[in-house]
Amino acid sequence: MSALSFFSYYSFGWCEVSRTSGSTSRGKEQEQGPSSLERVKRGWVWNQFFVVEEYTGTEPLYVGKIHTDSDEGEGNIKYTISGEGAGSIFIIDELTGDIHATERLDREEKAFYTLRAQARDRLSNDPLEPESEFVIKVQDINDSEPKFLEGPYIGSVAELSPIGTSIMKVTASDADDPTYGSSARVIYSVLDGEKFFTVDKHTGIIMTAVADLDRETQDRYELVVKATDMAGQMGGLSGSTTVTIVITDVNDNPPRFPQKMYQFSVSEGAAVGTPVGRVIATDADMGENTDMSYLIKEGGELFKVSTDAETQEAVVSIKKLLDFESKRTHNVVVEAVNKHVDPRFVDLGSFRDQTIVRVSVSDIDEPPIFQPTEGAIMEVQEDAKVGALVGIVNARDPDVKNKPIRFSIDRSTDQDVIFHIDPDSGAITLGKSLDREIAGWHNITVKAIEADNDTMASHSAVSVRILDVNDNPPELATPYEASICEDAKPGQLIHTISVVDRDEPQSGHRFYFTLAPEASSNRHFTLWDVKDDTAGIRTQRSGFNRREQNVYFLPILVVDSGPPSLSSTGTLTIHVCGCDTEGAIQSCNATAYVMSAALSPGALIALLVCMLILIVLVLLILTLKRHRKGQRMAEDEEDMRDNVIKYNDEGGGEQDTHAYDMSALRNHYDFPEAKSCDSGPDIRSLPQWIQAGVVEGPAADFSLFKGYIRKKVEQADADLSVPPYDSFQTYAFEGTSSPALSLSSIHTLSTTSEQDFSYLSDWGPRFRQLAGYYAPGNPEEERS
Repeated sequence: MSALSFFSYYSFGWCEVSRTSGSTSRGKEQEQGPSSLERVKRGWVWNQFFVVEEYTGTEPLYVGKIHTDSDEGEGNIKYTISGEGAGSIFIIDELTGDIHATERLDREEKAFYTLRAQARDRLSNDPLEPESEFVIKVQDINDSEPKFLEGPYIGSVAELSPIGTSIMKVTASDADDPTYGSSARVIYSVLDGEKFFTVDKHTGIIMTAVADLDRETQDRYELVVKATDMAGQMGGLSGSTTVTIVITDVNDNPPRFPQKMYQFSVSEGAAVGTPVGRVIATDADMGENTDMSYLIKEGGELFKVSTDAETQEAVVSIKKLLDFESKRTHNVVVEAVNKHVDPRFVDLGSFRDQTIVRVSVSDIDEPPIFQPTEGAIMEVQEDAKVGALVGIVNARDPDVKNKPIRFSIDRSTDQDVIFHIDPDSGAITLGKSLDREIAGWHNITVKAIEADNDTMASHSAVSVRILDVNDNPPELATPYEASICEDAKPGQLIHTISVVDRDEPQSGHRFYFTLAPEASSNRHFTLWDVKDDTAGIRTQRSGFNRREQNVYFLPILVVDSGPPSLSSTGTLTIHVCGCDTEGAIQSCNATAYVMSAALSPGALIALLVCMLILIVLVLLILTLKRHRKGQRMAEDEEDMRDNVIKYNDEGGGEQDTHAYDMSALRNHYDFPEAKSCDSGPDIRSLPQWIQAGVVEGPAADFSLFKGYIRKKVEQADADLSVPPYDSFQTYAFEGTSSPALSLSSIHTLSTTSEQDFSYLSDWGPRFRQLAGYYAPGNPEEERS
């Protein structure tokens, strides 16, 4: 058995790697016998070779040694290597198996090399052992300094942040082996700027070291941060980077006006909204922290302020017209206020500032000013004479020079030249007569100009009210007409009249009504003053006849209350008409004429057509009635006993003796024997006679009544040429409680009827009474 061993020597000790193998010669395998076969399955047991990086010596650096157990030192074995760096970086002594490094190694470039070793017979070059793989690891030394791969850094922090506020984190990388020694252990420190900032030595987090960082004083800081390996021990390497820290703004500064007073001038003729000037307040902050608004604390009656969104300037402009003569200088206090106030810094003071804007008003030549400025209202009587004074307009020059004024009327507003005006005094007089009923108001425009400057002109409206005088008499409101019936009663109200008056007295109208003197002898009608500016006309007599006189003319005198009192006479036309019993007018001569005249030919034709249609309908109805009556008569002739006519009329009971006239029983027949002397008194007076007998004396005798009815029934039964006029009627003496028996003609003395009426019993309750009359029964039922 032979073994290939690896020996490595380095500064920290020895390491041996060996591998067992079979015999190097066939003869030895035979000597060992079968037991050697059990050792064919074998493996290498070895460690790595180590070589120090960055070797600076002049001679090749010894790495290690390869040796096999079969090498007895006779020089017949050759050692070879192959793999990464074999023959270039690493060389081997073929006789001794010593491995050397011929180049300077750098672990940061390549940390290890993988090679294969083999022992061969020098003469035959046959391999004595299978190839064995081994590793040469480059041993690290602290030859790499920490590096900030992401630098330089830029961070930011708000001004006035408290101590210890985290800003950002920096990280340094070390290429040395972090698993071996402290070569890659890095700590951080601040080289420049440590007065304001600190860095955590383990994490690299940069923090504020002071609480009074002020962006307005210094808005950025440049720091130098150092990273040192070997955990900061002696001999460690270091690297540095630059960190720029920007101080961001907070609203910690109020607005400030650069000046405490600004002066501007503006003409008094400047229009409303004209800018006077611009002022601006500065703010040491930046961004939205500089946004501010402006307001006026004093002088806001005449001026207003607005903020220019782009420049943040305060624009002072005119709110009302300025007047140099009233006030020449105005002091306006403008205040600037931050829009976005940070509550964390309110204790630093008020975030607002004020300044005074002095505005000087310059004088200009102005047109005259009317007093009052809104116009004048004048009054004049409508009966004023031409040339009368209406009123005086006043105007003045508002300038200091106070130039004279001249007046005139704008004739486009007074085309009829009703008024004149004095050019110097402004007195308005009448040029024509007035009539309030034609125009109650006149609106004119008066023009005022400076005497020596026609361009300086102004205008004022003057309204002239015409005061009323009583120069129009009252008149009836309309040409009144009334109608009365021929049978009108005395004192009947015919019509109510009212008057109109074109005048308008200030105290209101009051009118008085009387009949005109020429109607004082009138005996037909009277006038009644209602005292509410109306009057009523009443009839004085009854019985008018339109054939004698169909129209009456009644003159009425109307007087107003003045002054002076004026009057007029109006006529009321009264027509006499025919009326119905309810007093509705039927026809008047004038009305009929108007109606006939008012009908158009088309309306007359339509009326005639309607009348013809009505006549045709009446004729058709009469024809149909006659035709039906003929059919009914033919049917009655066949068997008149089958026709029972029921009128369904009932009287008022026993006490009603005036319900029916008994004479109806003999309207269709003339019985001579009924008129004989034995027929007794007149039948028409029978009910009254019987009733008186019942009330005053003993029980009445109805034999006469019974005999008369019996004769009537016998006559009707015997006459077959006429239809039966039987009717069911309830008279005063019919009923079970009456002494009189039934008056119905159905109960006949004739017993020769051949028809059977027993079927009437099957017709139901409504025909029960009829069945009792016709169906055979006992004598008591027949008498009922």
